[in-house]
Amino acid sequence: MKWFVLLGLLAAGAAQAAEMAGLRHMTELRYIDQDPGDPPYATRILVTPDYLRMDTGEDDGDFVLLDRRQHKVFNVMRESRLAMVFVPATLPPRPESWKSRLLVKPHTQGAQRYSLLVNGQTCSEGVVDRHAVPDAARAMAELKSVLAATQYRVWRDTPTDLRHDCDLANLVWEADSALRMGLTLEEREFSGRSRKLQGRSSAPVKPELFRLPDGFAEMQAPGL
Repeated sequence: MKWFVLLGLLAAGAAQAAEMAGLRHMTELRYIDQDPGDPPYATRILVTPDYLRMDTGEDDGDFVLLDRRQHKVFNVMRESRLAMVFVPATLPPRPESWKSRLLVKPHTQGAQRYSLLVNGQTCSEGVVDRHAVPDAARAMAELKSVLAATQYRVWRDTPTDLRHDCDLANLVWEADSALRMGLTLEEREFSGRSRKLQGRSSAPVKPELFRLPDGFAEMQAPGL
C-alpha cells in the first residue's frame, strides 16, 4: 500500500511540476497573413494560460491583448497612448434563412481540411490540426468570441450593398467553428484574405509583454 501512496505522490508532483513549467512558458505562433491587394505581413501570436497577445513580432509595437480570465480585449495603440477595450455582448439570433455547413475531410495525420459554407457559398477554407497546441487554438477562438459583437456592429453599420453573409460567418456567427477543431495551419477567406502558419515554439514568458503600458488611457469600444 505504501508503494501505491508513494507512486501517487510522485505522479502528483510530476503533474504539478509540468503545470508550473507551463505557467513559466508561452506558446509562440508565427503566421504570414495577406489581405487582398496588399503585400504579405508577419503576425505573431503569444499564448499563456491567462493571456493571448497578437502583434507584428515587435515587443515595443502596437498589439492586441486578450485577458482570458476577464474576457476582455485591449487594442493598444502606442502613438495615441490609448487602449481600446472590447467586451463580449449578446448577439442577435441568426435569421431563419441562414444555412451554414462545415465540411471536413482528412488531410494528413492529425490534420483536417475544412470548408465553411453559408447558403451554398464557400466563405472560408483551410487546414487545422487538432493535436497542435490545443490551448492556443482555444485562446484564438476566445479572441474571436469576445470581438464578435463588435464585428456584428461594424457589419450592421456598413452600407447594404457592401455587406456580405460571409463576413457574418467568418467574424460573427461561425467565427470559431474551425478553431474548435484545432489550430489553424492555413486559411483562405472568400475575400481573398489568407493566413499560413510559418512556425510554432515555446519560450520563457516575458510578463511585460502581457501588460498594458503605463499611463495609457482606456476607452470602451462602442457596443451593440
